[in-house]
Amino acid sequence: MPAAALSSVSPSPWPRRLAWSLAALVATLLALGLALAALVLERSPLVPAAGEVTHEDVARTLALLRAQDPRRAGHGGPHVVTLGERDLDLLVNHAARRLVPARVAVRLERGAAELGASAALPAGWWLNLRLRLREAAGRPEVEAVRLGRLPLPAAPTLALATTLLPRLLSGSAAGSNSAAELVARLERVQRVSFHPGRMSVVYRWEPGTARSVLAALLTPDEEARLRRQLTELGQLVNRHAAGSSVALAELLAPLLRAAGARAGSDDDEAAAETRAALIALVLYAGRIDLERLLPRATPWPRPTPLHVTLSGRGDLALHFLVSAVIALDATSPLSRAVGLHKEVADARGGSGFSFPDLAADRAGTRLGELARSAPRTVLERLAAGTDDAALMPAWRDLPEGLSEAEFKRRFGDVGAPEYARLLAEIDGRIAALPVLR
Repeated sequence: MPAAALSSVSPSPWPRRLAWSLAALVATLLALGLALAALVLERSPLVPAAGEVTHEDVARTLALLRAQDPRRAGHGGPHVVTLGERDLDLLVNHAARRLVPARVAVRLERGAAELGASAALPAGWWLNLRLRLREAAGRPEVEAVRLGRLPLPAAPTLALATTLLPRLLSGSAAGSNSAAELVARLERVQRVSFHPGRMSVVYRWEPGTARSVLAALLTPDEEARLRRQLTELGQLVNRHAAGSSVALAELLAPLLRAAGARAGSDDDEAAAETRAALIALVLYAGRIDLERLLPRATPWPRPTPLHVTLSGRGDLALHFLVSAVIALDATSPLSRAVGLHKEVADARGGSGFSFPDLAADRAGTRLGELARSAPRTVLERLAAGTDDAALMPAWRDLPEGLSEAEFKRRFGDVGAPEYARLLAEIDGRIAALPVLR
């Protein structure tokens, strides 16, 4: 063909059409994404900020747990537990915070329940979930699901949640067997009834159920960390004579030094290792029989029993450690309320209200908060070496052993101005401790 004829041939239109088609597809997907975001994301939370957890909340929850303890209620059944909206809010929020940082609220009516959840996103946006359940043949059934302003089909959403729940509970695919066992145990629930402001659950206990549920809540990774921490703790305490005393700082610093070396620069590993160290110390200092909670721990090492003290007192060490674990696992308002509940209970018939105990609670809470928000910072500070004075604020001038009548005479009530003033003084002393800043 002559050159002139070749030059007159037009280029193929397909590359140009393909480019336009791809551009149109990208534009369509972008438009769909923006439309979906406009439906799903909202500028305000569905669930407002939760109020402070009170010591009355803790007292009610503990009474509820004691009443349903299988050692009291017996095996078999059926047993009935009734939960109010406030009880459900506390329990659901505690569970939710272990999975995602979200606020949750529950509203109960006759034959139905509504659950709302709000998770904060960057740039002031919120992801709001609305879930409505109805009572169907004694079982809760999903009636409607809405993500933001976008309605979702109930059946596929429930199927997806059922698939993902074991992985969320276990924290890893490796732990799905334990989570599946937990879900199977929860199937012992025989009936759920919704009423205005309350929910009734009919269930039955079987021998071993409580221990199986506890074991299922501990993932393989968590179990391995806990066993390692107890082994290292044993190496530390076995140097001492059985029955002698040891300062909390003498145990905490080397445990966290080793934990920091294992975690390296990984924040998640640092938080997990710190949690395992604190739980190991709670079990040890509280002389809790781990085998009763976790039968497969029978062959684990048994550290020499010592008295763990903080500023020379064993009660302060336990207050500090328990509050640290609660704050690391849940929220600081809950850990503060747990400590306050114990002191109020003591004032009403125990050893009396103790501000030193409360100071230990709040110092432990501060450690747990830091371990949750800045885990590597905590490991570095404590691993460098410390003593009890760096963990516990000055407390010897704080009143303790107060009866309820004496407490009311001197401080009015919990939250009264004089009580608040002394609490602010304690918090100021804690804030001045370099390790807990």
